[in-house]
Amino acid sequence: MKNNALNWFEIFTNDLAKATEFYNTILNTTLVPPSTAGCNMSIFPSDLDKGVGGALTQMEGCKPGPGGTLIYLNVEGDLDGVLSRIPAAGGKVVKERFDITPHGFIGIFSDPEGNVVGLHSMS
Repeated sequence: MKNNALNWFEIFTNDLAKATEFYNTILNTTLVPPSTAGCNMSIFPSDLDKGVGGALTQMEGCKPGPGGTLIYLNVEGDLDGVLSRIPAAGGKVVKERFDITPHGFIGIFSDPEGNVVGLHSMS
């Protein structure tokens, strides 16, 4: 068993299809539905044996919006590319590329539903 401080995250949404399209577009990836029936999620690509995974989740009582937990998505080597795709996809860049030496660089954005999410890259 690994002792990671974080092993799963969920970004809440009111419109799973729209949120999935937004994250697919800005991250140049494909989120996938879960293999478990009854879960209204789109899962970010990950290898759970090697680290953290997460999903967009549409669930009764779990609302999207600012002021919640801030998670950082790994966008290694493509921070500027991801930031540049956010406005056209319907989001807003809150903090442009920011140097956090010696820990790399971050950016922060809000998605179309108001969730505030961080991005991290070492380069």
